[in-house]
Amino acid sequence: MITVRRAEPSDASALVELATAVSTEPEGWMIWNEWRSAGEERRYLRAVRRHPDAAVLVAELDGRIVGRLSLARGQHPASHHVADLGLMVDGAFRRRGVGRALLAAAAEWGRGHGIQKLELHVFPWNEGAIALYEAVGFRREGYRARHYLRDDGYADAILMALDL
Repeated sequence: MITVRRAEPSDASALVELATAVSTEPEGWMIWNEWRSAGEERRYLRAVRRHPDAAVLVAELDGRIVGRLSLARGQHPASHHVADLGLMVDGAFRRRGVGRALLAAAAEWGRGHGIQKLELHVFPWNEGAIALYEAVGFRREGYRARHYLRDDGYADAILMALDL
């Protein structure tokens, strides 16, 4: 059974391990190739837990952290009703409901915090993620050519959103 909960500073090492594994997959799912250290991650998680407009959620399966979702509300008054999110799931646990569970928890968090819209960026070649996002109700809102500079050059991004 998948359990979703708020991340704790004690999860830092497991989250660094997850991010490192996902970022080194040959498909290039991430913007970067290196994640922060466990100490930096621990400090980040402590800060997020004190921040009312942000959250980091983790998914556990079989006693192990297999997914992470980060949320942050727009800080400008004109976009305070929008939260941006980032999602990663361990490759060995994809297509088992982990991403879906994290996205459901993100929507619940958003509704509880007065968020009216969740949005995210996804690389065009990440067809599995796009299919998941569309299956839970996200729609494509735009296409951002050459939006990210990565080690291997510029990458496009699809902007997707879910109205809550």
